Amino acid sequence: MSSEILSVLEHMEKEKGIRRDDMISAIASAIKNAAQKGVNAGQELRVEINPRNGALKAFAQYQVVDSVSDPKREIHIEKARALQPDVALGDILEKEVEPSHLGRIAAQSARQAIMQRLRQFEKDRIYDDYKDSVGNIVSGVVRRRERGDLIVDLGRAEAILPPKERVPGEDYSPGERIRCLLLKIESSNRGPELILSRANPNFIRRLFALEVTEIADNTVKIEAMAREPGYRTKIAVSSSDPKVDPVGACVGARGARVKSIVRELAGEKIDIVRYHKDPTEMLMETLKPAVPKNIAIDEKARKIYFEVSEDDLAVAIGRRGQNARLTSRLMGWKLDVAKEKSQKLDFEDKKRLAAEGLNQIQGIEPEMAERLVARGFVSPEAFVGVEKEDLVDAGFEPGEAEDILQKVSAYFNPENAAN
Repeated sequence: MSSEILSVLEHMEKEKGIRRDDMISAIASAIKNAAQKGVNAGQELRVEINPRNGALKAFAQYQVVDSVSDPKREIHIEKARALQPDVALGDILEKEVEPSHLGRIAAQSARQAIMQRLRQFEKDRIYDDYKDSVGNIVSGVVRRRERGDLIVDLGRAEAILPPKERVPGEDYSPGERIRCLLLKIESSNRGPELILSRANPNFIRRLFALEVTEIADNTVKIEAMAREPGYRTKIAVSSSDPKVDPVGACVGARGARVKSIVRELAGEKIDIVRYHKDPTEMLMETLKPAVPKNIAIDEKARKIYFEVSEDDLAVAIGRRGQNARLTSRLMGWKLDVAKEKSQKLDFEDKKRLAAEGLNQIQGIEPEMAERLVARGFVSPEAFVGVEKEDLVDAGFEPGEAEDILQKVSAYFNPENAAN
């Protein structure tokens, strides 16, 4: 049995990183508990394992007494002194027990208990190894799929990349190497689970920290970020050193730095802009090359109304409203965008005209138009790419949202409405 124990100790120490002393303590405790429940029930035992050769010794422990009431736990002083002359009443006398006498059932129970303790050691080790890596990028190899999850081998443990943390359009096969953000460590019945992400905005933040030395040394700071995974990311950066251009530092010579990150993200577009505290300056910076005009700011509601020329409208809104959404998230302000009018209007007039513009959609009543304008839908074009969930998120009931989208669809496609 000593050779088996020694092989277990060496394997766990080299392959699993479990300290030999911890393993010896666990094995000895498991053998002792199993033996005390088997043929040695009721007897006190001490198990000793040599850390160098794995040799196992077992000792039965007896209390020295002058009147024996429990032969399994007590020994008469005369018998005790025959074994150990200097023993006294109340002392504990140990007699070596042949390990084979501990019993087969005890050995089997010990084996099960040992495996259980080993699994617990490994769970604890996984947590200790990775708890300080949460929020950092880790690299691994895709092994398999389980119920939609990708199982990634990180070397010392396996991690999970759930569907919701993957980027739309990305697909990985077993054997492919992958880089991810270690998002969190979750507790489960099977132990700690390492959860990975490629969709989280912090994945891009960490990629920039690895690629851009000025971000790593805090000369350049990412002030804000907005991302639609797989499509587009907007980043606002600032510099603590007036001699360092934050945008240029992130882009790199001939775009080398940002291109490296775009390759990692399989072509996801990245817009990098200079951060401004003033919302007007930030809006103008973020919407380039579109030029916002007639800007009106509602500080209390954190809402900005602005107009753009007809040529810039498509650029400002973006495909399916993506550019306007990302700009709004990046700034932390609600944006109302409309096509430029020739006359100068105050904020309330602009809201009124926007509501009147929505009235041209058949079935949209003035009251509903005012509600839509208050939530940023200031023209029929503002509904481009808007879905039912977007209106529900804006405060409309599901039935209202569906009715609005049907009327907008009929406005843009009168032929389909007639049919």
